[in-house]
Amino acid sequence: MAERVALAPPLEEVPLPARNVAALLRRNGTDETYANRPAIRFGDQVWTHGELLFEAERFAALYRARLDPDRPPHVAVLLDNTPDYVFALCGAGLLGATIVGLNHTRRDNHLAGDITHTDVQLLITEPRHQALLPTAGGGLDLPGGILVSSRFVDDDDPSITMGESMDDALLIAWERNQKGHGVKDSRWTECKPDVLWALLFTSGTSAAPKAVRCTQRRLLTTGQRMATMLDIGPDDVGYAAMPLFHANSLMSGLAPALVAGASLSLGRRFSASRFLPDVRRFGATWFNYTGKLLAYLLATPERDDDADNTLRIAFGNEGSPHVVEAAGKRFGIKIVDVFGSTEGAIALDRTGGPPPGSIGRLRQGILVVGSDGDEVARARFDIDGRLVNAEDCVGEIVNTLGVGPFEGYYRNEDAMRRTTRNGWYWSGDLGYVDQDNWVYFAGRTSDWLRVDGENFPAGPIETIVARHPDVMMASVYGVPDADAGDQVMVALMLRPGATFDGTSFAAWLDTQPDLSPKWRPRFVRHCDALPTTPTNKVVTRTLVHERFRSDLVGADPIYVRERGADFYRRFTSDDEGALRRSFESNGRIRAWDL
Repeated sequence: MAERVALAPPLEEVPLPARNVAALLRRNGTDETYANRPAIRFGDQVWTHGELLFEAERFAALYRARLDPDRPPHVAVLLDNTPDYVFALCGAGLLGATIVGLNHTRRDNHLAGDITHTDVQLLITEPRHQALLPTAGGGLDLPGGILVSSRFVDDDDPSITMGESMDDALLIAWERNQKGHGVKDSRWTECKPDVLWALLFTSGTSAAPKAVRCTQRRLLTTGQRMATMLDIGPDDVGYAAMPLFHANSLMSGLAPALVAGASLSLGRRFSASRFLPDVRRFGATWFNYTGKLLAYLLATPERDDDADNTLRIAFGNEGSPHVVEAAGKRFGIKIVDVFGSTEGAIALDRTGGPPPGSIGRLRQGILVVGSDGDEVARARFDIDGRLVNAEDCVGEIVNTLGVGPFEGYYRNEDAMRRTTRNGWYWSGDLGYVDQDNWVYFAGRTSDWLRVDGENFPAGPIETIVARHPDVMMASVYGVPDADAGDQVMVALMLRPGATFDGTSFAAWLDTQPDLSPKWRPRFVRHCDALPTTPTNKVVTRTLVHERFRSDLVGADPIYVRERGADFYRRFTSDDEGALRRSFESNGRIRAWDL
């Protein structure tokens, strides 16, 4: 196994900002330093910290009335980023209950499975999402019922057609609470910080989502760390348009706002065109992001006053280096882009000025290893910057000291065994390390390609292709070859007004010094939109499944570059038929049908 070498000091322990969430909310809601300051902003509405505490107490009363004390106190929330989401979460924090953040892009048995797997008793939704539940709801055991909130509906939202009115349920529960019913119930006591506060599903870009456990301790300490890192104080205003059911908005949006006594403004959903108007209306000073959000912002028409805004800093992950640099310059903000995941078990050192493309420097216990646990070779580059030993230097990023702040998956022992084998944390992310210990992301463990006998990851190719001036987003993946192994395919979204030119694109690729000839894409798919999660992460497994098949890609044009050609041409139905016959004659028809 790999030697555990100390290359950077470990993260310092972060003290709890309060003994639990209830203590923090009551401090904010009653201390004159914070109580009358804004806490939540949504549209033209504002709730102070005192009013947030009141709403949280109403939701806590609702949970007392609805939850069976003999079952896990789990409440599912199927909402956009509305104040009800924050109220529901804070109410759970007061009581020691758990919020299960449901992803509204999940459907049918997948959504039902998420609800059942996490032992949900009570489900809160809104009219625009209620239609998801009839197909998912058959056989669900929800003793607390389904409550539908109409407090933040838009004009085009449907009326309530199922469940009960949450407004009525809150009123009834609060009236009972005011009369003393259940207030002294011994079932609900002052909770410890290690009580489970949230179950957050992973993005599921390459595999089924897993429910990650997050205690009050983790979210409180993360909020303290983020507030310190981003220098957030009571006067600061956050902007969260990434979904609250994901770790990014909770840990770098809501948690630091609560810890610092600051305010958080909510975008119902992310919109590139509404981003700057929202920022200016709310007076936002920081925002959180993940995935391709910065690329979407850069794709909006540029204006002379883009940097005339109140933003000071942004925090997120998975921004391409050139996108991060361009967005910071255009909008006049500091952008802190880090390596991150919902589990949070890998931390890298970004001090000292990371070189372009690096996600940080190795810290104590963080290594890049092969499947046998041995540290892989350091990356070597040729005079043009090409990675020349990908097969030897790319490995999985692991934490050999343990799981860090990761508190485990809920009811998923198989995933826990895979992730924590040998007592290490195995991230599922690929990387490689240069001679100075800087780490570079190379994709997921499922993103390996094998072309003409050579193994290499998709990540570095994606980074190169994304540099093209007309490319707004790119996703690189392997598709089966008719003979053996894979071929490289890339799905592209171009900037508004740009068109794909197969000759000029091929010529541009050929001039990229760090693009190995075997890395050049054989197929190109020109997409109006890439399949993404609500956090703007590309769902690669969907692209791999659809690849170049006309019955799956819809109207998206596919282009192919033949061996030896200096251009891409349209991939026609005749080409598809001939390629399918090649798979058949080579005995690989199963690879075609996968």
